[in-house]
Amino acid sequence: MKRFILNADDFGKSQDHNRAVLNGYSNGFVKSASLMANGSAFESAVNEIIPECQHLSVGVHLNLIEGKSLTRTRFLTNISGEFDKNYLYLIRNSSNPEFLKEVEKEFRAQIEKILVSVKPDHIDSHCHTHAIPPIFKIVCKLAKEYNIPYVRTQYEEFYVVPKLRYILNYKFAINILKVILLNVYTLRNRKIVNEFGLKTNNYLIGVGYTGMMDANTLEYGLKTISDEEDIIAEALIHPCSYLRSINDSHAVEFKLTQNKILEDNIYRMGFEITNHKV
Repeated sequence: MKRFILNADDFGKSQDHNRAVLNGYSNGFVKSASLMANGSAFESAVNEIIPECQHLSVGVHLNLIEGKSLTRTRFLTNISGEFDKNYLYLIRNSSNPEFLKEVEKEFRAQIEKILVSVKPDHIDSHCHTHAIPPIFKIVCKLAKEYNIPYVRTQYEEFYVVPKLRYILNYKFAINILKVILLNVYTLRNRKIVNEFGLKTNNYLIGVGYTGMMDANTLEYGLKTISDEEDIIAEALIHPCSYLRSINDSHAVEFKLTQNKILEDNIYRMGFEITNHKV
């Protein structure tokens, strides 16, 4: 069996992100979304959107990058309690036991806030911060403790969409470096997943074309792995219903969620469109 999960990250970040999840679920093929516990529209997500999406798979979108922390921390925020550290800072400090204690405390608070309203079935993170191996081990420990069966890993096959606007793009070069780093991390993190008896996806689509995700990039990514059997492929998108500009990538991803031709092509490649509940 080949399973495909289209996951909407940043659920709860804003009302526009929430509306995108609702529309993608009701009128498209979004069956899974990851909820930001510190998002400004978190209450709306749990009280207004999730009740309208009865079979939506809800995950924890752990966040150390943006917005306010839920705990008091010395290493992760500024004096106003807002996250202000970049990915490189997190990597550099990931061997510091005191730093990792604060990460665990914050992650625990975010998970428990979501558990009050909904039982999550997967964990991922904003900007892939949980992929850093020492942080990933904390996440797997918490997933096991809170009985959350899936933790996202980020192995992505390298592929090229044969159109110049995708490859002659500064984003593409930066994204390829991200793919290399996250693929290396995944080789270590899969062992940690197995140690904790958790589940994870075999492939991820959405890193190599971050900021350029549309029907083309998603379909080409799935074609790269379409000959394999017994896999779980997850595509991450950040759909937003508000069009800020004609080239707004989040608005393009919102349209992707309701693209019937793309949905049909995914089925034609032999994928079952599903979520983390199965």
